[in-house]
Amino acid sequence: MSERKQSSRRFRPRERRDSFPVVERIAERFPVPLTIGVVSDTHIGRRASRVLPPEIPALFARFGVGLIAHAGDVNVPDALAALKAVAPTLAVRGNNDWGFDERELPDRIDFTVGRFRFALVHGQQEGTADRTARSLAGTVDCVIYGHSHKPGILLDHGTILFNPGSPTDRRWNPHFGVGVIRVDALRIDPELILFSRPEELDRIAPEP
Repeated sequence: MSERKQSSRRFRPRERRDSFPVVERIAERFPVPLTIGVVSDTHIGRRASRVLPPEIPALFARFGVGLIAHAGDVNVPDALAALKAVAPTLAVRGNNDWGFDERELPDRIDFTVGRFRFALVHGQQEGTADRTARSLAGTVDCVIYGHSHKPGILLDHGTILFNPGSPTDRRWNPHFGVGVIRVDALRIDPELILFSRPEELDRIAPEP
C-alpha cells in the first residue's frame, strides 16, 4: 500500500553557519515554479541483479518534473539514463559509486531554485546520513540526501532535510520511497511517496 507524506511551510533563506567541505559543483539557477523528482540509493546491479523500476520515471513524468535530483549510490549509468529521459538530472557520488569519476558524480552539488538554495549530497561525509544533513542546516534552505535508505522530512535551523529513502532496497525500513519537491516563489513543498511494490506508483497522480 502506498503512502504520501507532505510537509509544507514558508521558508526564508538563512545566514550561513559553519561551511561544509568544499563544494564540488555549482549548477545554474532554475526558475520557479519547479517540481523536482527526488530519488536516492537505486543500487542498480551491473549484472541486472537489480533494475530501476520503470514506474519511477513514469511517476516523475506524470508529475511533470522539470528537474530530477539523485542523491547517490547510482551504481551504473543506465539508472541515470532512464531519469534523464524524463528531465535534466543532477546526481552526486555515493559510497558505492566506484565506477564514476568526480566530473560525472561530484560529492556535492549546490543549486538554486528561485531564491531558495539547495544542497545535494549522499550523506556519508559525517559518518551518518542525518549527521551529514544536519551539518548543513542553516546554510541552505533544503538539503537532499540519502545513504541511510530511511525516508524522512526533518526541519533543522530553518532548513528542510529531505531523504527520499530507496526505491529498490528498503533494508530494515517498512517502505520503499521516492520524493517530489514543489518550489514556487514563496515556499518549498516536499512530499514523500512511500510504497511496498513499484506497481503501486501507477495509481499515484498529482493532486489537482
